[in-house]
Formats: sequence, C-alpha cells, structure tokens
Amino acid sequence: MTAGTRSVAPARPGLREDVEALRTIWPLLGVSRGRLLLAAVWGSLTLGAAVGLAAVSAWLIARASQMPAVLDLTVAVVAVRALGIGRGVFRYLDRLTSHDVALRGSATLRERLYRALAAGRLDAVATLRRGEVLRRWGADVDDVGDLVVRAVVPALVAVVVSAGAVAIVGALSPAIGVALGLCLLVAGAAAPALSARAVRQAELAGAAARGEVSASVMTVLDGASELTVNGRLDGVLEGLRRAEGHVRDSRDRAARPAALAQGVTVGAMGVAVVLALVVGASQLAAGVLTPVELAVVVLTPLAAFEGVGALAPAAVHTVRAADAARRIGDLLERADHPGRGGGRPDRSGALVAHDLAVGWPGQEPLLRGVDLTLAPGRAVAVIGANGSGKTTLLLTLAGLLPPASGQVLVGGVPSTDLAEGAAATVATMTSEDAHVFDTTLLENLRVARGDVSRDEAAAALRQAGLGAFLAGLATGLDTPVGENGTLISGGERRRLLIARALLTRAPLLLLDEPDEHLDPATADALLADVLALREAGRGVVVVTHRRSERLVGADTVIDLSAAGR
Repeated sequence: MTAGTRSVAPARPGLREDVEALRTIWPLLGVSRGRLLLAAVWGSLTLGAAVGLAAVSAWLIARASQMPAVLDLTVAVVAVRALGIGRGVFRYLDRLTSHDVALRGSATLRERLYRALAAGRLDAVATLRRGEVLRRWGADVDDVGDLVVRAVVPALVAVVVSAGAVAIVGALSPAIGVALGLCLLVAGAAAPALSARAVRQAELAGAAARGEVSASVMTVLDGASELTVNGRLDGVLEGLRRAEGHVRDSRDRAARPAALAQGVTVGAMGVAVVLALVVGASQLAAGVLTPVELAVVVLTPLAAFEGVGALAPAAVHTVRAADAARRIGDLLERADHPGRGGGRPDRSGALVAHDLAVGWPGQEPLLRGVDLTLAPGRAVAVIGANGSGKTTLLLTLAGLLPPASGQVLVGGVPSTDLAEGAAATVATMTSEDAHVFDTTLLENLRVARGDVSRDEAAAALRQAGLGAFLAGLATGLDTPVGENGTLISGGERRRLLIARALLTRAPLLLLDEPDEHLDPATADALLADVLALREAGRGVVVVTHRRSERLVGADTVIDLSAAGR
C-alpha cells in the first residue's frame, strides 16, 4: 500500500468538532442504555461508599473522642465496616459492567467497520499503509470503545457523587455546602478544560508521528529481508526512531498542562477544606454546629473530590477518542459506495467489458479501450508487464473498483448497479498475495465458505492439482500450512488459493498472476491446470506477465501492450 492519506478533520479541532465526531460514531458502538445506566449506578455506589465512609469515619472518630457508651458507637462501627466492604464489592461490579459495555461497543464497532470495508470501495484502504489501517482498526476502535469506561461513566458518577456530597454537607451547614459545591464546580470545569487544551495542543500534534510509528514497524516486520538487500533498512529504522522521538516530545508537552489541571483539582480541594474549617469554626462558636458535625463537614470534602478528580483524565480520553472517531469516520466515508443499486445478476450469465477504461479514482486511467467477454466454460488470458494495469483490470471486472469509463456487465447487470456483494456471486477474484492463515488446509479452504465439508475440500484440492500432495500428507486436511503458507511450497500455496476460489461456487474465476515467483516448469504446469478449469464449466480469466506457450490454449488472449493507454 502507498503512503498517501487524506484527512477530513480540521487542523485544530475544537470542542464542537469533537462532539460532532463522537456523535457520528457513537451509534455504531451499539451501546445499551440499560447497561450504561447500570455501570453508572455501580460507579456511583463505589464513590458514594467512599464519601459515606469518610463522613461516618469522621463522625465516629469525633464522637469516640467524647468517650460515650460503647453502644452509642455500634451503628457507626457497623456502617464503617459495611461501607468499606461495599466499596470493594461495588468497585468490582463497576469494573465488570463498564468494561462489558466498552468491550461490547468495541466489538460491535469493529464488526460494523469490517462489514463496511468488505462491502465498500477497495480504494478505501488501498491508499493507506498497512500500519495505518491496523491503527484505525485496532487502537482507534479501542479508543472510541473505551470512551464509556474512561469518560462517560466517570462523568456521570462525578455528577451524582458530587451532588450527594454537597447534600450531606449542606444538611449540616448550608454555607459550607455552597462553598463545597462551588469548589467542586471549579475543579470539575477548569481541570478538564486545561487537560483537553493540553491534548489538543501537544498530544494530537503527535498523531501523525504515532501513525508513522505503526506504519514503519509493519514495514520492517513485513519486509526486513528486502529492505536489507536494498540497503534501506537503516534508513527506515532511523525514520522510526525520529517518529518515536516526536511521540515522546508530544507527550512531554502535554504533561505540563495536565500537571496544572491536577494542581487545580488539589488546590480546589484544599480551598474547600479550609473554607469548611473556617466557616465551621465560626458556626461552632455560634452553636450552629456541634464538634462532631464540624469533623464531618471538614473531612467529607476530602473524599468528595475523588469523583471530579477523574474528569481531567476523562477529558483527555474524550479528545483522543474524538480524534480516533474522525479517522474512523474518514475510513467509513472512503468505503461508502455512492449510487449502489439493488440489482441481482444472473449467476449463469457472462461477464462483459465494453470500451473499458480502468484506474484508481482520482488518477489517470491505466488502460483504455478494453473489450472482454467471459462466460462459463471459457478461458481468457491477459498478458502484460508489471505496472501495466493487469491487477487494476481484474479489480474492476470483479466490481471492486468502479470503471473509469466504459461499462462492465456482470450477469447482464452493470457493475455500478449491483447490490452490495452481488458481483461475488458471479465472479470471484484471487490475488497473488491473498492471505493464507496459520491454520490447517481445511480451515484455509473454509475461508471461502464456512460450511465446506471435508469431501468438498479434498475435491477442490484435487481439481486445483494438489491431489498427489494431499495424498502424501500424514494428517491430510488437518495439516498446518504455517503463517502465510510458509510450511508449503510457493506452487502449493498458489494452488491452495485456486482451490479456495473454486469453493466459492462463483462460475467465473479471476486469477491474478497465479504463476508469479514460480520456476518455469512449475508455472507452466499451473497455468495448464488453471486453463483446464473451463472443462469443469468454470469461466477463467488469468493474468500473467509471462508469455508462456500454455496460454495458447486460452479461448482469448489479450495483450495489454496493444491496449490503449
């Protein structure tokens, strides 16, 4: 994949842009309101138990200092123990429910993103590097899903617990309750605002660097050998080190306002305690408060600020989640198929291209004036040099790319008018780098259809020319093939992909350079077997850069060197 990307987000997004981005993506999480409310309830009970524990403990200590009868303290002692135990239980239930909501949301969003990309335009991800795609698929989805645990639930809990703490203190001293409420309001507003500003100014400045880190790591992991041979590995590693340095610098810059936000929370808590002590002392002298009540109104604010203390990290994660939501929204926008119809092709029909021009959207066409007809029982060979547009032609014939001009009829229906995924019922494409999973032969074949039986799998392998190979395996279809087919030969890997294509039941097969990277004898044998598939009633388009004698057996041979450019 190439490195080009585009962004629809403003250069310096603000609160309005963050809210809009999250509002757009939030429905895709499929968050249950009932589960979310339950998580907020358990979270509120957790911090409520902490505030209650502080208030009851303050009352118990102050009252015990007056040396009353033991029975006067029994209820408070039991309450302290119950609140202490309850806080741990509530915390466990809070984590259980909130993480359940978050994980369900992430899984739902990831599934919907996958479905959108699978049914959408191929160029949605083709212009992104693999590391960038994995970042949007992995870390970005997790950031949006974690919004429930790290932002939404903490915000709801902070509101409920702060109101409860103010009510407790206000019941004993309205003046101190008002002071506590104002201090909580300052901490709950100023600290998140400072934290959000820190993220926007510094942390998000490193977003491009983090994407570069992901892409560079994947480049090194996937192509270390090739980079070493070409003498480019050191340069890629140096670029990776620079990107990591940018990430560290951005985090360091973000730490300063974040520390200030933490200081605001601690400062507001200190002011609340001092005000409670000063006002409470005067009210004690006036006989409005008792000594025991004074202890309660002074010590309770220490626990009350635990709720608003979580708002600054919540603001940080909200900004990060909004940034991730913009990237996911951009990816979904890329994948959107405008103007898709609901047409259904005739599965027994042909694939016809007339005066076709193919190319990537927004770029000059690679090929023009291509005419091609493929029907079941016929074979078409396409010959062209690397970079001539062979793969782009197959992608267009398969309905994965829109024609630059001209028309592709799939089963009698224009490819642009087909319902999502309908083209695959007629024509299936297998690329030269299609993935082979680190599992057994059988499970790799079941990628085509999950209900493939063992007999069907064996028959497909024999039809693809792997009958002798299968017969020589001690464990047969249960033989592992290794990561991306490393435990089998290149020719066997190519034939495995052909067998997978056969199991799709699509009557037309589009094969992209099945003979690539094979020795001439093996490549010729594979091409012969591919062309022979027409005898079983399948239509075959095979593209290659090799001018093999085996291609003479095709019904039609198209030489792209003679096609219009």
